[in-house]
Amino acid sequence: MGGDKGMEEMTANEFQAAADRLMEAASTLERAVAKIAEQQVTIAAEAESQVSRIVATVESQREAELERKLAEAEARLAASEEKIAELAASVAAQPAGRKTLPTTMATMLAKQGVVMDSMEAGAIDGALASLSIEQRIAVKAELMRAGVLSPADRG
Repeated sequence: MGGDKGMEEMTANEFQAAADRLMEAASTLERAVAKIAEQQVTIAAEAESQVSRIVATVESQREAELERKLAEAEARLAASEEKIAELAASVAAQPAGRKTLPTTMATMLAKQGVVMDSMEAGAIDGALASLSIEQRIAVKAELMRAGVLSPADRG
């Protein structure tokens, strides 16, 4: 039986050695898990930083695009204003020209009861009352171009 005790002792020593190895492995695993957790925090912080940089880049590109479009719109507006000023100057520089209306305009005014001999702003406004604002402006502009209506009579 004495031999059995030696075997039991050896087994207990083996168990202790195995337990020690398991404890060492568990400790190594704990350190690895802690290191992985640290790396995840670092990776998350880097990812957040990169996302912030990407968002800032996209926003600055969008702002630059909007600024470019605004500059283009302002340039087109300035060009339009120059053209309007040129047209106004050329209209002002033209002589009064003929004092007759196109027949379609005269016919329309006659249907509204406006007699061409008595062209007054009140009569024109009354005759054009049934038209939209845009149509009234167009008719008055045509009358001014024909020299039948002066700017003071526009009403």
